[in-house]
Amino acid sequence: MSGLDQALRDQAAGIASGELDPGELLDECLARIEERNPELNAVVATFPEESRRMLEEAPAGPLRGVPVMIKDEWPLPWRAETVGAASVPGVQLKPGESGPYRALRDAGAVLAGVANMHELGSSSTGNTSVYGAAHNPWDLARCPGGSSSGPGAAVAGGLVAGAVGADGLGSVRYPAAYCGLTGLKPTFGRSAMEGHHIANTETIVSGPLCRDAADCRLLASVLFGEELPAAVPRALRIGVIRDPFWEDSAPGVLEACEAALESLRGEVDGEVVEVELPDQDLILPAALLVAQSEEVAHLTPANVNALSPELGLINRSVLKLRAIVPATLTARAFLVRAQVRRNLAELFERVDLLAWPTVPAVAPPLTEPVVELPSGPASADAANARHGVLANLTGVPGVSIPVGLDDGMPVALQLLGAWGSDALLLDAAEALERATDREFVELRPAALA
Repeated sequence: MSGLDQALRDQAAGIASGELDPGELLDECLARIEERNPELNAVVATFPEESRRMLEEAPAGPLRGVPVMIKDEWPLPWRAETVGAASVPGVQLKPGESGPYRALRDAGAVLAGVANMHELGSSSTGNTSVYGAAHNPWDLARCPGGSSSGPGAAVAGGLVAGAVGADGLGSVRYPAAYCGLTGLKPTFGRSAMEGHHIANTETIVSGPLCRDAADCRLLASVLFGEELPAAVPRALRIGVIRDPFWEDSAPGVLEACEAALESLRGEVDGEVVEVELPDQDLILPAALLVAQSEEVAHLTPANVNALSPELGLINRSVLKLRAIVPATLTARAFLVRAQVRRNLAELFERVDLLAWPTVPAVAPPLTEPVVELPSGPASADAANARHGVLANLTGVPGVSIPVGLDDGMPVALQLLGAWGSDALLLDAAEALERATDREFVELRPAALA
């Protein structure tokens, strides 16, 4: 097996023991990007000289010499982020030492490139970018998920073993689900975020996309600046909200997630409890309003009137709509958030985890991102957001875990935990991996098998 095809932690251990040469590993990574990226379009920039300089100066950290990717959402000392767009209204982007960059650098990691993303981070599909869409390695004609489309496609496509994405309304978990990876949305405020162009965000977090939970634990620990301890969970109470998360998921997704839930319950000697969350119909609109409020200060009449024609039509329309949303409506959304946080805190007194499909249907075509659900056809964005935004609205952590295939495409189960329970979520993910003999985290796209 090529060193590049080993797990993130195994690459780090091999370099530390002298079994892997980090210079050769970086060269292999850059060569593979050159070979595979024309089809995947997962990587929008490489910088071999800077990568080799990082390797030469790498400290003896937990990722010393290991090549990784970072989403095009943070500045690097030698490159400004572009956020997948021709421009960001009202924001001057420039190079700099962002928090995720420093965390990776101080851990000894080597940035092999910058990964693509959905334009302005505004969709769960990844089908729009100033660089062109990234492609799902499982089927190049399908969506890789967004907005961390490039990180997902890069890891699933074997370019690197780990990548840093960002999750504002599900944007780490959606590509993890579509691409058959494990993706962690950390507790708000816990992972490195300095230098993000939305300085006042209350929804966005940086997070890892990796092949399995142990690699996610390693990369998350680097982003957190603290080790996330591993434990063997027992007697977990797993809450299930049937309507709409389970009942309105595609049959193949439902079947795989039900089997995974039962496997997890058995592995941890746990209990599945059917629960309800009050005010459910308010969660999605409140999350969208809270998220849009974080950028509204930049949407002055002058900036809105000067929107670049190179921005996608949908984003130009959405930005204009954001500029005229009444402040009173946004204020009500913050009141809803406070109530939902209370409701969720009360729910987590009765259960340890919540579980439902990460997305209700597998990756749709890039050209027409529509999914078929029991309730009828729906845009992938609307369907996915229903499953993903609760964690961002309330700040709690969530993890997406691959649990099977439907129509040859990955299916994923999402687990949510109480504030600060990131380690428990990864413990539960590893328990599920054990229960299924790691069958699904070891699956690879046919082109890479």
